[in-house]
Amino acid sequence: MTAGTCRTLSVEVCADAQAFGELAGEWERLYRACRSATPFQSHTWLHSWWLSYGTPGALRVVLVRRSGGELVAAAPLMRVHRPLPVLVPVGGAISDFCDVLLDEAVADLAVPALADALAGLARTALIDFREVRPGSAVERVFHSWQGPRHRVPDSLCLELPAVPMDELVGRLSSKRAQRVRNRMNKLARIGVRWRTVGAEETGAALGRLIELHRLQWEGRKVTPEHLRPRFLDHLVRSVVPMARRGEAVVKEYLLEDEVVAVDLTFQSRQLAGKYLYGVHPRLRERKVDVTTMMLTAAVEELPAQGPAVLSLLRGAEPYKYQWRPRGVVNQRLLLARRRTAPLLAAVACEAAARTRAKRVLRRAPADPRPVTS
Repeated sequence: MTAGTCRTLSVEVCADAQAFGELAGEWERLYRACRSATPFQSHTWLHSWWLSYGTPGALRVVLVRRSGGELVAAAPLMRVHRPLPVLVPVGGAISDFCDVLLDEAVADLAVPALADALAGLARTALIDFREVRPGSAVERVFHSWQGPRHRVPDSLCLELPAVPMDELVGRLSSKRAQRVRNRMNKLARIGVRWRTVGAEETGAALGRLIELHRLQWEGRKVTPEHLRPRFLDHLVRSVVPMARRGEAVVKEYLLEDEVVAVDLTFQSRQLAGKYLYGVHPRLRERKVDVTTMMLTAAVEELPAQGPAVLSLLRGAEPYKYQWRPRGVVNQRLLLARRRTAPLLAAVACEAAARTRAKRVLRRAPADPRPVTS
């Protein structure tokens, strides 16, 4: 680790994977002290991700401590070349939200200390925070940044209020609400039931989730990473302890005593997020509305003082819109110093070009010609 000081706080950069693993206890205390944190910022998720996906020598975890040694801020980063030198959050593309951690009790001191530490790293690499949810802790660092900075839109997330099912249905038009009630009645009529999997069964249930996910997408375009062994290894290693702490919930759905679907939901103080699911084609053949089934199961077990938001996470799939969700756009925050400002300009221009291209494609009419192989 390399160290420095900032006012009454000390700053160090951890580049050793074993040392990062040993931070678990104090990292989790800081995680609980950060109001905006999601499970994607938990040490369990990040360290497991590093074990599956990390590149030796690339780790750069910025740690800010009080004089007594208590961890009050942390930024889990790694150095990559794309081909430009960039510092990006640990967690990668399989994490729906990226952020730093700040102890709310000392945030006024911790924010400038963390910004100063990041400024030191930004002398030789652009800092690129993707998938920043509005209200995240890193936004405070962005606002206090003294050098070149830039913000561009990132992924769209769709969110619902975390309320009982009758309130979700009540938000819909009368015609659509009746269709949903009919789908719920069908679930009961054909005997679909569900259960929350205990922590000791979570590993096996996640294996079934991935297998059902493969069956669900067979013959269609699927995210390849979800079917790779390292992804399942990461899920089992991280989700099992998270399930014990109530940060993850795995549900199995049964029809005639056969597991026909499994889904994974992450939970934090602010939101519950539907992360991944797998469904047997048998349910589709029975014309079961999978979204209605999983939303019904999700909201019936939300704690009374639980999160205010049920997030459908990234993606604007048409089936999500029938529930009248609120669109929330994640942000991409770019931070640089004078020497790395040209890198920021290059990435910002590329991002703007991609955004323009997406808008053009959305406006373009569908090609009526048949697809041939």
